[in-house]
Amino acid sequence: MGRVLLDRVRKVYGSGAKAFEAVKDFSLQIADGEFVVLVGGSGCGKSTTLRMIAGLEDITDGEIRIGERIVNDLHPKDRDIAMVFQNYALYPHMNVYRNLAFPLTMRGVDKATIDKRVREASRILALDPLLDRRPAELSGGQRQRVAVGRAIVREPSVFLFDEPLSNLDAKLRVTTRAELKALHQRLKTTTVYVTHDQEEAMTLGDRIVVMAGGVIQQAGTPLEVYRRPANKFVAGFIGLPPMNMLDGEIEGDGATACFVIREQGVRVQMSGYGGAKGPSTMGIRPQSLRVVDGEVSGGAGLRVRVRVVEPLGSEMDIHADLIGGASPLVARVAARDDVRAGDEVRMVLENDGLHVFAPGEFGATLWSGTRQG
Repeated sequence: MGRVLLDRVRKVYGSGAKAFEAVKDFSLQIADGEFVVLVGGSGCGKSTTLRMIAGLEDITDGEIRIGERIVNDLHPKDRDIAMVFQNYALYPHMNVYRNLAFPLTMRGVDKATIDKRVREASRILALDPLLDRRPAELSGGQRQRVAVGRAIVREPSVFLFDEPLSNLDAKLRVTTRAELKALHQRLKTTTVYVTHDQEEAMTLGDRIVVMAGGVIQQAGTPLEVYRRPANKFVAGFIGLPPMNMLDGEIEGDGATACFVIREQGVRVQMSGYGGAKGPSTMGIRPQSLRVVDGEVSGGAGLRVRVRVVEPLGSEMDIHADLIGGASPLVARVAARDDVRAGDEVRMVLENDGLHVFAPGEFGATLWSGTRQG
């Protein structure tokens, strides 16, 4: 069983006045066969959490279980895990076959079993033509496949990946990402994966765990986290381009509740809202903005001055500033030729993709216009 349980796990470095709590009261259940991605910016505690699961970092408080065993005090080699690092960690003097076989050789596995497992991992990862080469003769993507293969041959209960694609170029990251997802679908081994790249997290994970300041901000399926972010931080972190944030006030209640954008006085209806009034922030997905020609019905709509247009093929990103204000805005719209830098245009807000948050960096989500389907 590859079930992983972290129960109120903490990690504190140092002591007294110099103590730093890197991971705070971290609790998470990972089901057998699940692919879970820990995602967040630098210093959020994601790699520290992974290293505690692996046994490379001692925990300060709490409990970690792998399967039915408490592993707090177990050596990494006794935890039935295999870890893939960012820097590949291949032995330069060994060829690919010997690199793949090394973990089994060190455990005293017989030669026939070693050969069987190495050949199977090599076939799965398309490494057969490379078995006689040394790491210096391989590309970055090939080296990463060897590192993954070395984890596969151990047949562990849990795979741990620590930013394994960070050293690859953009195109290779996309293809290797697809290979990793296909590999998991085939092996169905429990996987915990760490990355700072939210696109990587969204495409790979059965569930993603967004972290900041050593705390889980939200855990859920990629679509749950994207459509229904728990707070302002999650909403701004997940999604490309990042969500636009505009300050304003909540006025009215029930059928009359609306958010008033402070810089232009535009009123946005908040259907079904029955919470508190007062200062708040509206988050607007770039995909929820639409350029319109002429006046908007009822005068609603944002007036912006275009700063930069970035063509993306069938779509384009418009970077603009609110007229009469200081807030920047990014809209992702269908490609068109009639919008250029310096133009003044109007944009309307589609209700799907709007969120209102309480004040503060981690202000809770108060209202969502996103469809629930």
